[in-house]
Amino acid sequence: MPPSPQPIAERRAAYAAELAQGTARFHEPRRADCPWCGAGSLRTRLRTPDLRQRKPGTFAVDECGDCAHAFQNPRLSPEGLAFYRRDPREDAPDGLAERLPAHPGLPGRRRSAARALLPFAEPESWLDIGTGHGHFPAAAKQVHPYTSFDGLDPTRRVERARAAGRVEEAHVGRLTDPRIAERLRARYDVVSMFHQLEHTPEPREELRAALAVLRPGGHLLIEVADPDCAFAALLGKWWPAYGQPRLLHLVPLPNLLGELEALGCVVVATDRRGPHIPHDLSGALALALARALPGPDAPWRPAAPTRLQRAARSALSRASAPLLASAAALDRLLAPLLRRTRFSNAYRVIARKED
Repeated sequence: MPPSPQPIAERRAAYAAELAQGTARFHEPRRADCPWCGAGSLRTRLRTPDLRQRKPGTFAVDECGDCAHAFQNPRLSPEGLAFYRRDPREDAPDGLAERLPAHPGLPGRRRSAARALLPFAEPESWLDIGTGHGHFPAAAKQVHPYTSFDGLDPTRRVERARAAGRVEEAHVGRLTDPRIAERLRARYDVVSMFHQLEHTPEPREELRAALAVLRPGGHLLIEVADPDCAFAALLGKWWPAYGQPRLLHLVPLPNLLGELEALGCVVVATDRRGPHIPHDLSGALALALARALPGPDAPWRPAAPTRLQRAARSALSRASAPLLASAAALDRLLAPLLRRTRFSNAYRVIARKED
């Protein structure tokens, strides 16, 4: 049984002690060159606060003028990432965060991603990186019933996935950890990475580590947010895929294809239609509403909200539910058209590791 949650007063005191030292220490030095190609022609793509949790700080995403790679600059340090990734649902204990639109049709999209591999492989073993609770392996098992699925995740959620029977082996940690990489070397026919490269400090290292655990002839299945999506320019900081401050990189499709080929892979398929997630408008609206409403009673707030502020937030968040539902319905209605255009917000790559 998980431990009882710490009282919010105690957590508030702990956050106050951390924040008394300022937030500058959470950032690494600002880069003057692109982490992907090394060019020095950078421009600031956007600046934004933490729109979801409303923790203190301002964050910038820069873009390379040569290769179009977008990245957080200055990047959060490991200590900063731990701080901003902590308490992911504590931003709205009254339920507003829970009403942020879920990805509609997600089980179907998981099965669709698994079916995308059918023309290329009949895998015996499959490792899902960043598997969380193991929902993708559970869905993919319906498409590949004779495949053994393992999961890797930096949190203990993967152990609960194993207890629930969604994965056969659970590995806690990161693939770039040499101990894990050596233990899993050349064990798998397929390695999948769904929206993982955006969150890793070094995407190239993550790709090399993924290839190391693949057998020769094995396949790498990757899905990532597409920085070329037209919604990124239209919605600005409200575009959900920016995910600041927890997202570190946005890799354009040509960059990823070039890197995979440089690593000795053969790209066998790319797709911008299937991976599209219909949540851009509803996600942007939810972020804007959460920003406009009175702040929640989060432990990083200096003081708890007043009774009037609590009542106003509760009433306004309930009143916003029909608006959010309408925006989510519009996302789903437009999805068949948008996924065929530059408004598609994600892409998929399948690459084969050569001998």
